[in-house]
Amino acid sequence: MQHILSKMRKAIEDYNLIDDGDKIAVCLSGGKDSISLLMGLRAMQRFYPKHYDIIAVSVNPGFDFFDTIFLQNLCDGIDVPLFIENSNIKEIVFDVRKEKNPCSLCANLRRGILNSAAKREHCNKLALGHNLDDVLETFLMNLFFAGSLSTFAPVTYMDRSGMTVIRPLVYTPEKETKRFVRKNRG
Repeated sequence: MQHILSKMRKAIEDYNLIDDGDKIAVCLSGGKDSISLLMGLRAMQRFYPKHYDIIAVSVNPGFDFFDTIFLQNLCDGIDVPLFIENSNIKEIVFDVRKEKNPCSLCANLRRGILNSAAKREHCNKLALGHNLDDVLETFLMNLFFAGSLSTFAPVTYMDRSGMTVIRPLVYTPEKETKRFVRKNRG
């Protein structure tokens, strides 16, 4: 966790991702990046000079295999409140719209649910688990498919929702989140 914490802290300080008094909704999918992000932000609360609160928000898209018990146990174990948002994303994307390329629509629906939950719980920031590999992949996709030199920003203010999106893992390689989760499974 020390490698992840040092990279997270550097990103947080370089991009001023956390302010004193923030309430941050951590988007928790149950994957390696979101677990590392949640555990890292929770661990940082012990020593970071700025005080902030965190909650975890997870969107249940309606798949049978979505494991709410795992997520609840994880959050209970580190004393972080978890809010599970049940949705009908699966039904909309696959049954109603019959999307051939469902990722974009699914992501948009999920993002809207996450923003709504964060606002309802009086959060001012939404933390996403995008890592360094995601930054580079997005840059290359934009270069090759859109002809632009761009990627997502570590911090973005969303005008329509009034929410600030932060990405504290932007300096953390994916292999470090994989290693952390693998090492801490049991």
